[in-house]
Amino acid sequence: MDKTEAILKSIQEREKEHHLLLSLSSSFANVSAYDELSPIVNGQLKEALSFDYFAIGTTDSSEKQYYLFYHNDQKIFRATERKLYDTQDDLFNIAMQSADPVVFDNIFLNKKTKSDSFIANINLQGIREMAAIPLQYHKNNPSVLFLFFKKTQNLDRNAIRLLKGLSMPLALTVSNILIKHKIENNGNISSQKIFQSIDESQNQKTTEIIGESAQIKKVKTLIGQVAPSDSGVLILGESGTGKEVVAREIHYNSSRKNQPMIKVNCAAIPVNLIESELFGHEKGSFTGAIEKRIGKFELANNGTLFLDEIGDLPLEMQTKLLRTLQEKEIERIGGKKAIKINVRIIAATNRDLQLEMLEGRFRKDLFYRLNIFPIMIPPLRNRKEDIADLCFYFLNKYTLNTNKKNIALSANALKAIQNHSWPGNIRELEHCIERSILLSEGAMINDVSFLSESEQILALNNFNAFQVKPLKEIEKEYILKIIKICNGRISGPNGAAVKLEIPSTTLVSKMKKLGIKKEHFSE
Repeated sequence: MDKTEAILKSIQEREKEHHLLLSLSSSFANVSAYDELSPIVNGQLKEALSFDYFAIGTTDSSEKQYYLFYHNDQKIFRATERKLYDTQDDLFNIAMQSADPVVFDNIFLNKKTKSDSFIANINLQGIREMAAIPLQYHKNNPSVLFLFFKKTQNLDRNAIRLLKGLSMPLALTVSNILIKHKIENNGNISSQKIFQSIDESQNQKTTEIIGESAQIKKVKTLIGQVAPSDSGVLILGESGTGKEVVAREIHYNSSRKNQPMIKVNCAAIPVNLIESELFGHEKGSFTGAIEKRIGKFELANNGTLFLDEIGDLPLEMQTKLLRTLQEKEIERIGGKKAIKINVRIIAATNRDLQLEMLEGRFRKDLFYRLNIFPIMIPPLRNRKEDIADLCFYFLNKYTLNTNKKNIALSANALKAIQNHSWPGNIRELEHCIERSILLSEGAMINDVSFLSESEQILALNNFNAFQVKPLKEIEKEYILKIIKICNGRISGPNGAAVKLEIPSTTLVSKMKKLGIKKEHFSE
């Protein structure tokens, strides 16, 4: 064979290998259940790699132990089911530390039969070699693929390339199955294959909050602390971060869970209708009141009232709301008697209420009444390790809604999603996934449908904490902050005028022009 023929043969082999990798990757991308995994493992994959047995070890929620998430032979692996093993054992730990497949010979494996690894629970008779490769799709639930051979295999370069190329698709498959089980089991990873002890799974509480980042774990901890009480909660965070989801989580984990949770969007109700919406009205109490109306407070009696966008509530209604919270009673418009109510208040806002108080747009006494137990929801850009779980949650949700089954995200698409800034937070991510599913033509989403540049600007204005404001409004906010820092002093050596480096007369003139009054910054 001359040099040209050798090169052509090498190119043909690489093309064949490339097509095999694409075919297997596509097959794995369509898998969302165990019964869909077995035909691929025992068919095309087994033919390509000539293994005898196949298993995947996956870490539990603590990531300190692992279990056999999947295996292809009941006789060999039966004794491993429902058992947990230490991730620091030589087999799992060595594989996780290596970028390439690790090969263990039968001498090494036989020495481990009395160890804490799963090898101690299987029949090694006839097995000459085992190969292991890490499957790390994202930080949560790292896994290891184990291949067993009855003959000394000595994996060649082609097989190693194929294994490394399949590590990401296989990791995606594991994540797909885990997420599907989370949804089917109301957020708990528990089934015959994905197991925890029966007692533990029965005691777990369901959750709508997706993610295991440090920030979200802190939010979950705070929810767990406040939910059993009747204390008021103030949920803070940018629009689209999931404040309503947190409110529902608090309600459904409280003693009021069997009572209604009523939501009021304070920003969406016309000013002249807010009082009627909250407190109700009697028939004929004003023009257009053709029948009696029960307000949200009464509807939520013995349950929870969720006041979303509380920062948009007009000052007059803030006063009436404060009185209601203090007296625990309401009066319908046109009514002649007070009605006692027993309502837990959860409020939420994307506004800076401290600044709103400084500018006189939010009552201090109401703020302190609501701010008994604050919970800050982090923006999505600060918890990017949760993006993968959120993506698969929305993929499962919208593939069902759109009748497009078994659609998966490619590794490049996920990387693009994780590198995006997400000004609209989880809401924007959800819409992005839904849009990408609708636009997809095959089983794999390779191109993600992000918002256009103009839409991103609109999202920034609507969803981010930062909003475009007139220059005079920014100047007013800044002056108010400086005066507050100076404890209300305008002139003198410790006054605001000195810090602003302008004459006190100029500052007073600016304050008049901007409508800044003493009550805006005085205690």
